[in-house]
Amino acid sequence: MGDAGEAGGLLGPASVAWRVHDHPAALVGGVRALLVEALHPRAMAAVDRFSDFREDPWGRLRRTSEFVLTITYGTGAEAQAAAAGVRRVHERVRGVDPHSGRRYRADEPELLAWVHNVTVESLLLAYLAYASPLGAEEADRYVAEMRVMGALLGLDGSRLPATRAGLERWILGVDGLVATPAAREALKLVFAPPLPIMLRPAWATLCAGAIALLPDWARRAYGLPPLGPLVTPVWLSTVVLTSVARLVRPVPPAIAAARARTSQPPRGNPRSPLGPPWVAFRAAG
Repeated sequence: MGDAGEAGGLLGPASVAWRVHDHPAALVGGVRALLVEALHPRAMAAVDRFSDFREDPWGRLRRTSEFVLTITYGTGAEAQAAAAGVRRVHERVRGVDPHSGRRYRADEPELLAWVHNVTVESLLLAYLAYASPLGAEEADRYVAEMRVMGALLGLDGSRLPATRAGLERWILGVDGLVATPAAREALKLVFAPPLPIMLRPAWATLCAGAIALLPDWARRAYGLPPLGPLVTPVWLSTVVLTSVARLVRPVPPAIAAARARTSQPPRGNPRSPLGPPWVAFRAAG
């Protein structure tokens, strides 16, 4: 999809994904993705049994972030290697969901597609709400570009929507979503992970931004109340936090390497915190 050949990887600097994944709002999207994904009982059962999220609550978020960045900004060989590593891990993850009594395998298409599609939707919504608006065509391009990631994990095109509307329909069509005890435990860890005291306000802001992007059915499943009059301050504080983070954080190595390979100029300053993303945030929430 990119136009930079091997240097630009599978997507290239002209892709929408290069913009979306270069903004700290992606972290908000990652947290939102974890919360929604946990509502699939069999997916959560696999995480509960095989993940060390209790001992290392940052691990899954970090590994997911590194994988997405490698697929987006890595060379074709790096992306293929990262996907092969994930597939090897998935081959060992299998068991029985205590909630439904159904068997699960991490490499089965239903679960792979659930995690992939929720991740793509979450990253897109977070960018629209807290970073910058995208036109309908650009949003559709992003969803279509991310099909590359799903294909690398073994999914066929029938489970990978190519438009934002198709993505929303696919997710709404998944049945049996519920907040199991394991999902509720994950929610508690997201709210209160081990952090130095000085970083807790920033994390609370980020979590509030993720909660604000949850669909109503997900909020109801967790028993979370609507934000009500807190909508505006949550949006503003999250935009300010991610905008400041964009200015001061080190550039992730995968992004720095990709920009060096493709001779991309330094990224520009983020848009004003009071800009058009507010419209997208209200629409998403």
